[in-house]
Amino acid sequence: MKHTSALTRLADQPVLDELAEPLARAVHAAYDAAGDTGRAAKNAMHGVWLGHPLHPVFTDVPIGAWTTALVLDAAAAARRDRGLARAADVAIAVGLAGAVGSAVTGLTDWSETSGRSRRTGLLHGLLNLASTTLFAASYVLRKSRAPTSGRACAMAGYALTVTAAYLGGDLVYGRRIGVTHAGENEATPAFTAVAPSTSVDEGAMTHARTVDMDLLLARRQGRVCALAHACSHLGGPLSEGTLRDSSVVCPWHGSEFALDDGRVINGPATIAQPSFDVREREGQIEVRE
Repeated sequence: MKHTSALTRLADQPVLDELAEPLARAVHAAYDAAGDTGRAAKNAMHGVWLGHPLHPVFTDVPIGAWTTALVLDAAAAARRDRGLARAADVAIAVGLAGAVGSAVTGLTDWSETSGRSRRTGLLHGLLNLASTTLFAASYVLRKSRAPTSGRACAMAGYALTVTAAYLGGDLVYGRRIGVTHAGENEATPAFTAVAPSTSVDEGAMTHARTVDMDLLLARRQGRVCALAHACSHLGGPLSEGTLRDSSVVCPWHGSEFALDDGRVINGPATIAQPSFDVREREGQIEVRE
């Protein structure tokens, strides 16, 4: 029997869609309004330049800093050491700075999800927003000479942070958000015939299957290119997308991949699409898998 937590069951509530849809549209509109600069910024926030999502890099900062703050608070209380208490204040400030980067990158990635993943991501974000607010209040209270209340806010914020992290884990390991959905390219010396040469006209693409995987075949300037068919972002069918001069655009979320080597041109995908060696012989398109 599949285990389902109370938190993950909350993600099945339809009311979340009513909140998520306009927010996702607003994120897209904000980037689109900036034109090419917005597209470059969106790619940067997704982590296209890094080769994997940027969001996890930032999430480690607030979690680590706020964990450190709670440990320092405990040590400061036990030793009645103001130096340790001040160090805890600094750790909370570092965590707040990291939370900003985490929020921007996470919101950008989240806007390209749908269904239950989008609802779960919304809960994840709202919990993180609440925890960040509590840590911000903790910092203000500490500076206002109300350390006891500040520590209480920090403890409550940390509980929400851990809860949000659980949902983040469900998104990655349960819903496979942020991991590749394309097949692995495990090349062997042998070429395999996958389709007749006549099945792919100039400026066209098609979906081909082998025993082991699905492929996208596209012909540009007389040359056939082969990529994994399922988009590395969330598994969209590339053959139903848009073929450009030297790239293909996924029909689901607009990820764009170079035909010659599968590199990411535009996100939200961050992981390159597996590409394959291709040759034509005796009227057949052959791919080295």
